[in-house]
Amino acid sequence: MKDPGEYFLEGNEACAEGAMAAGCKFYAGYPITPASEVMNHLSKELPKEGGRFIQMEDEIASMASITGASWSGIKSMTATSGPGFSLMMENLGYAVMTETPCVLVNVQRAGPSTGQATKPGTGDVMQARFGSQGDYEIIALSPNSVQEMFDFTIKAFNLAERYRTPVVLLADAGVGHMREKVKIPEKVETVERRGPKEGETEFFDTNRDDHVPPMPKFGDGYELLVTGSTHLGDGTRDTSSFEAQDNLVRRLVAKIEDNRKDIEDWEESNVDDAELVVISYGSMSRPARGAVKKAREEGYNVGFFRPKVMWPSPEDRMKEIGDNSNVLLCELSLRGYRMEVERCVGSENLHIFDRLNSLPTIDQIYEKITEVLE
Repeated sequence: MKDPGEYFLEGNEACAEGAMAAGCKFYAGYPITPASEVMNHLSKELPKEGGRFIQMEDEIASMASITGASWSGIKSMTATSGPGFSLMMENLGYAVMTETPCVLVNVQRAGPSTGQATKPGTGDVMQARFGSQGDYEIIALSPNSVQEMFDFTIKAFNLAERYRTPVVLLADAGVGHMREKVKIPEKVETVERRGPKEGETEFFDTNRDDHVPPMPKFGDGYELLVTGSTHLGDGTRDTSSFEAQDNLVRRLVAKIEDNRKDIEDWEESNVDDAELVVISYGSMSRPARGAVKKAREEGYNVGFFRPKVMWPSPEDRMKEIGDNSNVLLCELSLRGYRMEVERCVGSENLHIFDRLNSLPTIDQIYEKITEVLE
């Protein structure tokens, strides 16, 4: 792990450094472009920090391994791209159901299927939210710089530990393979999961307002049952009663929904007086922000809005924006975030600038802005 200071790093390297700074001690994964550098970096550096690295036979096993490692009491992570992300969905649902804190990094590429492995895309946004079966909520972050690859990886671990849930870092090949200056601070704030207090025996239910139960680890002497089946507060399977399913699933959803004000995060500028607000995220948000700046300099009332946390989405703020201005969504996919933005702002005042496999220039987005306004 690098000492505090300034470095010139690739985005994927910064992600790996952020994981170690957050206290990650276990990584399991399978190499895949454009995410392999996360794995390569940790394979060399994580053992030096007293951690464990293992290359698995596939992404299914990778997700299963980090889930099991987390129950041993350590922070764990994996990284992949689109095809591997698809394979991880079943065990992501298992991690949600068992309330297992872990981090899943998806450095997205152009799909579907094998697609274009070296080209950026953001077509996995809805999969991150709805990819596994059943009713659940997920937390997903979207970095747009190498610095944020470092910072947001730490934040992903902190959110995973705080809310006892898997967290997805939705990066893309543009950010993952970019090289920029990264500042590693002297001190990194980290969050540790809440263990049980004396007398606590229910690790899958709680009366706390935040809906997050304590989490023991295997080997501590607790009677610990962990199952992906519907279960009671003590972990006992109950696959037939209405009450068990209703209580458990509603709490799993509530621990994200009821805490969304603490989880949501976004960047905005010049939104309040804007006739048009450009919404963008990930690496696409960089030229989008530049196009907004150019439009403002040319006298157009244009604002900029970037979700840093994609899920739970900043729906209330996007609804406010849609009530007061037109919206231009810029993204590296045809339907990545479109349905969510349309749900929030409506279809009548929504305009689209989509791009597949490469970032547009500032001027190309600027031309679209002027087209919408004129």
